[in-house]
Amino acid sequence: MVKETDFVKALGLERVLPTDAKVLPIEVSNTNRPGMQFADYWDFFAYERPQLLGKVEMTYLSKLDESTRRERLKKYFSYPLPCIIICRGYPCFDEMKVFAAAHNVPIYSTKKETTQFELELIVFLRDYLAPRETRHGVLVSVYGTGLLITGNSGVGKSEAALELIKRGHQLVADDVVDIRCVGENRLIGEAPELVRHFMEIRGVGIIDIATMYGVGAIIRSKSIDMEVHLEMWQAGKEYDRLGMTENYTEILGVKIPSLLLPIHPGRNLAVVLEVAARNLRLKQMGYNAAMELARRHMERAQRASEDEE
Repeated sequence: MVKETDFVKALGLERVLPTDAKVLPIEVSNTNRPGMQFADYWDFFAYERPQLLGKVEMTYLSKLDESTRRERLKKYFSYPLPCIIICRGYPCFDEMKVFAAAHNVPIYSTKKETTQFELELIVFLRDYLAPRETRHGVLVSVYGTGLLITGNSGVGKSEAALELIKRGHQLVADDVVDIRCVGENRLIGEAPELVRHFMEIRGVGIIDIATMYGVGAIIRSKSIDMEVHLEMWQAGKEYDRLGMTENYTEILGVKIPSLLLPIHPGRNLAVVLEVAARNLRLKQMGYNAAMELARRHMERAQRASEDEE
């Protein structure tokens, strides 16, 4: 569902026929232009989508005789429509207002071209209706790569993020990260509005990153490209040293690369996180240092075997 006030404000709509409903029954991010329905073709009618009426639809309705237009609109409004948006500033037909009022269907108007508005509407609905989840962690942008730093309380997530900020990188969220799934495999993270740009440093307290380091040290939202989980070093536990295997974590049904970093005194986490971000970019470009090293060893072993023969 979409809040009616959010819908109107975000898209800059004018209420032609207002509604007393606080939410609009919109559950999908697609739209429908009912030209075929006005031509009396009702198969595959996507009535559950927001209805967009542009130049074609309004011109076609205006050329119909009054009785035919009334008949088509009567059947059109017999479906549970979530809302109607008239583009290009076209005036609404009186018959349309009557049927819409009878079925409590709100009508809005915009002066934007239909195609332009349709794109804006789809983008808005995809973001608004996206699945969401809140996680404990810190989200930073390192060389344009979104790193979600997780771990138990007190492990040093905020301190590592603070060092990254001092090195010129950007903070997205500290302690609480709101995550939404945009599209099929893209995760976007941001901070709750109440604590946006604030960070908690144990022993110091709450600090305002934007005020202390400038607006260049913060960013409102960022795609989540990798999770880095921090844990205290455990003696006897085997940690990955070569990076030959790829590990993943799943958030909202989307798999993203995952790293496990052991923490011990003297380790510069900020430098390690910078290297992790750069290495991820190289892998995305098709270069894997571990695989390259393995290839060189294989070639050397093969040459040695050929020399022995």
